[in-house]
Amino acid sequence: MTKFTNQYLKRTKTYLSSDPSVPSLVIKGLAIHKTELGAPLCPCRYYDDKPAAVKEGYWNCPCVPMRETQTCHCKLFLKEDDWVRGDDTSIDFETVMREVEKKENEAAEDVGFGDDDDEGFEIEFE
Repeated sequence: MTKFTNQYLKRTKTYLSSDPSVPSLVIKGLAIHKTELGAPLCPCRYYDDKPAAVKEGYWNCPCVPMRETQTCHCKLFLKEDDWVRGDDTSIDFETVMREVEKKENEAAEDVGFGDDDDEGFEIEFE
């Protein structure tokens, strides 16, 4: 999906977010859907039935809004005037993996895995 992203960025003259974790997490989600569903279904939306959504094709990346108006719900492909766009027009696999790992570690810390600073914390059930 990294290769696809870079090719599409070049073809559409769009940019990546100034925060490299944004495209990295979207690329990971697209890759998971490509592997599990057979198509890069937009990972930034909720679906009652993912296989049906894949078959319909509307939200398969690049989705219809991106193809028609260059509007990317996920903020993967950004127009020049988008306020969160950075200067990068490509991303490498190592950056994707590093940013995904960093965000996964931050998420684990946020829920308290691996730290002992919640001593004395109790939940009371009545």
